[in-house]
Amino acid sequence: MAKRGPKSLSPEHKAAMAEGRTEGRIIKGYLEAIRRTKPTVGRPKTADSVNNRLDKVNHLLEAKLDPLKRLGLLQERIELAGELKKIEENSTDLVAELQPEFIAVAKSYGQRKGISYAAWREFGVPAAVLKAAGISRVASA
Repeated sequence: MAKRGPKSLSPEHKAAMAEGRTEGRIIKGYLEAIRRTKPTVGRPKTADSVNNRLDKVNHLLEAKLDPLKRLGLLQERIELAGELKKIEENSTDLVAELQPEFIAVAKSYGQRKGISYAAWREFGVPAAVLKAAGISRVASA
């Protein structure tokens, strides 16, 4: 049986495929950044609140404590230090850094893939970002 289709891709087709891959990488990076920075359930933890609790734990550790209580506080201190490091790493706003590239390609990517305004919003993309990208609530016919 003979092969179907063209034997080689045209330069235009190759360029379109490369553009699609580039747009896909940009969209994926931005959406991953949004997913990573989405707030979790419960009270938000800030650097100040973690530092305050860390100070209290350090103060409690200075007192003579039951060994089990001391062990629990040592573990809490380790966990708080990890949380503080995570908060500080997220302070460099990756979402804002990736946003201009996202805005440049989101409309064409969304049209090509059939992604609606509602889907973008449900994922967590801010309305202002979609507006800047030229994506509106009204479906264009």
